Amino acid sequence: MIGISDIEAAARLIAGHVVRTPTVPSPGLSALLEVPVTAKLELLQRTGSFKARGATAKLLSLSEADRAAGVVAVSGGNHAISVAVMADSLGVKATVVMPKSAPARAVEIAEAAGATVRLTDTMDGAFALMSQLQADGLSLVHPFDDPVVVAGQGTVGLELADDAPGGDASGGGAAGEAGAGGLTDVLVSIGGGALISGVAAALHARLPGVRIWGVETEGAQAMSEALAAGGPRPVPLSSIVSTLSAPAVSQLTYDHVSDLVSDVLVVPDAEAVQGTLDLANHAKVWAEPAAGCLVPAARRVLERVGGEARLGLVLCGGNATTTDVMSWAERFDLR
Repeated sequence: MIGISDIEAAARLIAGHVVRTPTVPSPGLSALLEVPVTAKLELLQRTGSFKARGATAKLLSLSEADRAAGVVAVSGGNHAISVAVMADSLGVKATVVMPKSAPARAVEIAEAAGATVRLTDTMDGAFALMSQLQADGLSLVHPFDDPVVVAGQGTVGLELADDAPGGDASGGGAAGEAGAGGLTDVLVSIGGGALISGVAAALHARLPGVRIWGVETEGAQAMSEALAAGGPRPVPLSSIVSTLSAPAVSQLTYDHVSDLVSDVLVVPDAEAVQGTLDLANHAKVWAEPAAGCLVPAARRVLERVGGEARLGLVLCGGNATTTDVMSWAERFDLR
């Protein structure tokens, strides 16, 4: 299990390479959900998502020989962007493998950063090609099955704990407790599970008593299926949200979620896209559906815990184009 010391070490390692993103009260979301809401704006991160943190931590942890050999990554979009951009900034040659369903913009950004992009027909095929390239000698930067990556993503939770209302930058004491005026419930999206694993580890150490809720979209529900089965299992993928579409979670992330997370909620794609529109209209931020899914999930959490909750939403990324979102909105007849 990843501990707070691992996450603090990752924060020191990546400092200066990534952005300490804003943690802000959201009057618009607070009015919409009728409880206090704090948003962690990770969509303002370098590369447009939290993925830059884990990618940077892993790249900086590699030996000179491993960096010289080059790295390989597999991704539905955001991890590919982050590995490509951060590898380029550190002088490392990167190959990224993506399914053809990945956003065209993600492919363009990865190529513009100098990465070699390999496209496969399916996400399963992308993971298979990644394994082949690793066997051929490239160093793997896995999107979620790596303690270094999980610790890097956990720095999101470290900052949230320190910067949210009621937080305690010293890392302990009553001021940091959920019951002392701070956050009571934090919602985090799940793809392969590195973000929620790291965030949950950080928050349980810094904000004792806080509840963590995971959110997936239908057709990309590898973690909820794993929890139901008692361990990681392959799942069929059909969600439009490619950035959450892991074909299976890892034992590493499963262990963290099963131990530290209150529950994992699954929302339909249409609700995730509506959430993206709600974030634009009410929170005044442009997020992708991987973050938009938190809005409908927050309503379900409030039904379960009551109206005295104080919510934190980790808005994980903003790399969907306006064209993509408008196309999805039209498909689902959303306004």
